[in-house]
Amino acid sequence: MEDLLSTYCQNKEKIVNRGMDTQSLVVYQIDALLDLLSWILGSDKMVLKAMKLGTAQLLRSKQVEDRACALKSLVYENPTVVLTEKERLNLALLVEEAEEKIVELLAKKSLEQQIEQRVVEKMQERHDEYINEVRLQVIKEKAPNPENAQTLKRLAILEKKNTLGLARSAMEVLRPQTLEEIVGQERAAKSLLAKMSSPYPQHILLYGPPGVGKTSAARLVLDIAKNLEHSPFQAEAPFVEVDGTTLRWDPREITNPLLGSVHDPIYQGTRRDFAETGIPEPKLGLVTAAHGGILFIDEIGEMDPLLQNKLLKVLEDKRVYFDSAYYDAHDPNVPQYIKKIFTEGAPADFVLIAATTRDAAEISSAIRSRCVEVFFEPLTPQEIKKIIENSAAKLQVELEKGIPTLISEYTIEARKANNLLADAYGLALYRQKMGENTSGSSNKAPLITVADVYEVFQVSRLSPYVTVKSSSELEVGRVLGLGVSGFLGSVLEIETVAFPAHKKGEGQIRFNDTAGSMAKDSVFNAASVLRRLTGEDLLNYDLHVNVVGGGRVDGPSAGVAICLAIYSAVQGIPLRQDIAVTGELSIQGRIKAVGGIFEKIYGAKQAGITKVLIPEENRADVPNNLSGLEVIFVKTMKEVLAQITCKMIDLEKSEGG
Repeated sequence: MEDLLSTYCQNKEKIVNRGMDTQSLVVYQIDALLDLLSWILGSDKMVLKAMKLGTAQLLRSKQVEDRACALKSLVYENPTVVLTEKERLNLALLVEEAEEKIVELLAKKSLEQQIEQRVVEKMQERHDEYINEVRLQVIKEKAPNPENAQTLKRLAILEKKNTLGLARSAMEVLRPQTLEEIVGQERAAKSLLAKMSSPYPQHILLYGPPGVGKTSAARLVLDIAKNLEHSPFQAEAPFVEVDGTTLRWDPREITNPLLGSVHDPIYQGTRRDFAETGIPEPKLGLVTAAHGGILFIDEIGEMDPLLQNKLLKVLEDKRVYFDSAYYDAHDPNVPQYIKKIFTEGAPADFVLIAATTRDAAEISSAIRSRCVEVFFEPLTPQEIKKIIENSAAKLQVELEKGIPTLISEYTIEARKANNLLADAYGLALYRQKMGENTSGSSNKAPLITVADVYEVFQVSRLSPYVTVKSSSELEVGRVLGLGVSGFLGSVLEIETVAFPAHKKGEGQIRFNDTAGSMAKDSVFNAASVLRRLTGEDLLNYDLHVNVVGGGRVDGPSAGVAICLAIYSAVQGIPLRQDIAVTGELSIQGRIKAVGGIFEKIYGAKQAGITKVLIPEENRADVPNNLSGLEVIFVKTMKEVLAQITCKMIDLEKSEGG
């Protein structure tokens, strides 16, 4: 078509170059334009159209004006058209207007042909694809049976493997099935259940050492809440569990298993039908999977801080919103569910329960402000014993006397205690198989012996968890203090020796460098208090103060214990070893409040301490119902000395005593 127009233009230029007069040029143009129009419309259609418009006779006329009138009528499709006086006098003007109109018709005709050709090609492609699919289907139908003896044998082996499986792990068997089975966490479990049983459940942060039942408690509490009439949780409410240490995501949002991401058609390879049409496909995350239930994130303190901030946005909106440069809301090929996700977001209305072994101060304040906090308590030896006894009943094994007590000395975690018991159980079964079981017949329940447990300890390279224990003896220069690290308290052994200085007034004081600078300050405070109490100048003695084991006691809470150790060493007065003390010592001899009281009391119980001396200012921090442990509140060093020394010391003359 472009060739026809090009030929017309070239011929016109040649005629002009030959010097043909204007009249002859116009005649040529009119006839040439009529030929072009005949090609565009088709000769038959052009004749029919001319007859319809009443210009058929004008086409055959020898008068150029008649043919010009016919051209104008056909171009504008007007049966009543006539030449104006101006056009009769200047046919070149009419020809010029007709040229423009015919060029437009040519362009339209060309575009229609291109579209028609593309449609034909597409139809041919679809037809070829359809034919190929039909051929493949026919081939498959006519193909011989794909099964043979070899494939059938492999199928039978595979099916047999599917019927086999190892027994459940010991942890699955020993996992608590009710809240009552979570030993030592009655207060925490009650608090958790109260918060989940409300018609308006709150997001919760669980603190505590590992292996004390945080995950099990969260799962069991949801099961209980589902059965309450006023609970918002339905029977099918999901419990989605994820470990914060394993959550990985791409800041470019290419992948985000927690919140979800968008698989763009170019970079991520969506489903084939979406990729071919360029449609991005949203991939929903765990927050949507937990919709209507619980999202439990263990070790949330290990999550990426930026991902934590994104999670906060979801907690506020209760929806996850997606975006993609490839999404076109007006594309008719986009499925309705994808449109709905991009327009409204994906639902994510859940209750977050997050657990951590970190200190509360290390958790994002933004997360803490949106959650209520529940603290799980470290387990005492008595509670570990109870867990071992319950687990032995579940495993249906017999325990030699003293095994629960023995295991309780090597761990404070319920999970670890059960692991140790399961390992010893395996040894007992091995002995039974080898005919060494001391319980008699092999049909009886296996007997776990103390030797089995010790063998597990040795293979695992374990040492007793508590190394400092209370004693009924009295010792000079030795005192038991209380320390805390994280959620765990412990008993510190502080000892002092005093020798007369070689030269009076030139004595020296040595102290562990590893204990910390504030603990050194406590030594100097103690020196001032002792001089005030006893009149003794410590510069007359060479003193060596030692924290056994090099424990770091950087902080003021060791002040009272250090003062007691120095006092005992200088005065030669023995101290009770079944009492532990904590408190900051002022230079006036007063006992000031310290932190970590709850954890320190736990550490004292672990060591078998019968009495602890706590600053009076910490009275509100001491929990109620402390069985087996006496708590004495003290205000001054005089009261401390009266409790821990073997005899009363007359310190009435001391103003600050």
